[in-house]
Amino acid sequence: MKIFSESHKTVFVVDHCPYMAESCRQQVEFDMLVKNRSQGIIPLAPISKSLWTCSVESSMEYCRIMYDIFPFKKLLMAALAAVGPPNPHADPECCSILHGLVAAVETLCKITEYQHEARTMLMENADRVGNRGRIICITNAKSDSHVRMLEDCVQETIHEHNKLAANSDHLMQIQKCELVLIHTYPVGEDSLVSDRLKKELSPVLTSEVHSVRAGRHLASKLTVLVQQHFDLASTTITNIPMKEEQHANTSANYDVELLHHKEAHVDFLKSGDNHVGGNSREGTFKETVTLKWCTPRTNSVELHYCTGAYRISPVDVNSRPSSCLTNFLLNGRSVLLEQPRKSGSKVISHMLSSHGGEIFLHVLSSSRSILEDPPSISEGCGGRVTDYRITDFGEFMRENRLTPFLEPRYKNDGSPEIPLKRAKDQLEKHTRYWPMIISQTTIFNMQAVVPLASVIVKEALSDEDVLNCQKTIYNLVDMERKNDPLPISTVGTRGKGPKRDEQYRIMWNELETLVRAHINNSDKHQRVLECLLACRSKPPEEEERKKRGRKREEKEDKSEKPGKDYEPEKSWQESERLKGVLDREKEELAEAEVIKDSPDSPEPPNKKPLITVDEMPPVEKAKGPMSLLSLCSNRINTANSRKHQEFIGRLNSVNNKAELYQHLKEENGMETTENGKASRQ
Repeated sequence: MKIFSESHKTVFVVDHCPYMAESCRQQVEFDMLVKNRSQGIIPLAPISKSLWTCSVESSMEYCRIMYDIFPFKKLLMAALAAVGPPNPHADPECCSILHGLVAAVETLCKITEYQHEARTMLMENADRVGNRGRIICITNAKSDSHVRMLEDCVQETIHEHNKLAANSDHLMQIQKCELVLIHTYPVGEDSLVSDRLKKELSPVLTSEVHSVRAGRHLASKLTVLVQQHFDLASTTITNIPMKEEQHANTSANYDVELLHHKEAHVDFLKSGDNHVGGNSREGTFKETVTLKWCTPRTNSVELHYCTGAYRISPVDVNSRPSSCLTNFLLNGRSVLLEQPRKSGSKVISHMLSSHGGEIFLHVLSSSRSILEDPPSISEGCGGRVTDYRITDFGEFMRENRLTPFLEPRYKNDGSPEIPLKRAKDQLEKHTRYWPMIISQTTIFNMQAVVPLASVIVKEALSDEDVLNCQKTIYNLVDMERKNDPLPISTVGTRGKGPKRDEQYRIMWNELETLVRAHINNSDKHQRVLECLLACRSKPPEEEERKKRGRKREEKEDKSEKPGKDYEPEKSWQESERLKGVLDREKEELAEAEVIKDSPDSPEPPNKKPLITVDEMPPVEKAKGPMSLLSLCSNRINTANSRKHQEFIGRLNSVNNKAELYQHLKEENGMETTENGKASRQ
């Protein structure tokens, strides 16, 4: 609650017109406390409260919660008892709600003791003490136009009393007034007034309208409003063991809802875990935090590391569970509260205990103490991460640390430059693109990109900076042309990782992201981006070369597939294929000899010459120890590689016989005969 906010002054205006004496038409069992009722005795009929009684009780409940959490010395009950219930036969004109609204504005203009002390202490700066307040009016309006008439009355009254307060030392002008109009009507009837959210009627007055049925509905609405007006939160204590009245030897678990300042839940918000158990017991407020009852500890010597203590107020103060819990705590006992969790160890986050007759909700530190060793940086919220850029982050902190700013600086337009704003702007520029994990970045792991990454974050670049950035880009292009490896992290990936072209594509995309993050700094940043885009757009012949390289790498990968079972199978298939080729060649050779023995057979065509030894590709040596299958395969490959071109004499022979030294016989004039032919064995 802020100092001198609208919550500093709250004035209740309850309509005392004759209509408020009407019944709310919500029955209450009057004879419910009689346990043993004899036969023949007729129970008392249920009763119903009047609209006035419901309004007073709801207002008192609002004040009770406020006084429990923000205690002051007030005697509202005595003042209301002196007023008495409304007279149903009185003249409605004499009991107009307008008189109460005028009196409420007059009350807001009066100076409270707290305001007087603040004005006295400040003296010269007394104008800093504000005067704001809130008027809560509970009435039964006739229509929406009747509501607008009440709002106009309050607005005119504030304007008149501000004129009077301007010329008085005992009054203060109203700077802000919040009017909350609550239209209440009996249960079972239709509302003639529509709800309306907060609306600003003037710079001084804001108004909101709530249409609520009487009875418990009105009390629930006031409970919701007190939470909104005074920044309160709800906590439900579950699984409270309590003995039954009917059966003393048995016990049952109950729940109790407590209200307190919302700062008691600030640790939940910081940790990102809301621990919201659902709607409150009344079902009217938005949410409540559920905490589980722990076994009470009677050892008061044991100290707990407490970070805050806040007064509490039960929502249903007259219920038996609330009464038992408050009596238990006021007798000097303490209750530890734990966060309900489905798995893991229990976390005790709060404790209920009384001090001086007042019950407080203590917030216990459920995180590490400042006296303990700091946790490992690898034990973060996202799990165990071991590759943070710790060294780079240390350098980042050194570059962005705060130092005293002695000499004033001025912007280009001549206006003074605020040091803190300049520091925030620099920090924002440095963090536009800054990966925290090594495996999430490529360019920040490359020493070649450092000249560009260190100057691109500047607000303005010089010509030398642009030249250095362009040189860095050209060096990266040269690295890609040479197909140099990149520091790509393979953590968490299977296989060999991305291809070289894919690695460079990732690198260029990340570098473009970094440069584009600072493109709006100056025109020279745009020049760096243009150079980068120009180097990324490769000529067609370069793309064709890359495609051929990718196909070659795919073939190499296919030929080098891992797996011990696959390699022997492939070698066995290769050896079988070679054996089949040799067998077919022998069969063809035998058939040719049979055909040539026939005199009518035509001359066979020349066979295709076999490849020479020089043209035969070298046999790849097996890696690792040689198996029997590998030895056989190598022997077959070696024998096949030694085949030479067919002998020319065999090609011109008859009956597979070739005559030797034929030229010598021709020189001596001798005739050659068929019987003189010798066959080459």
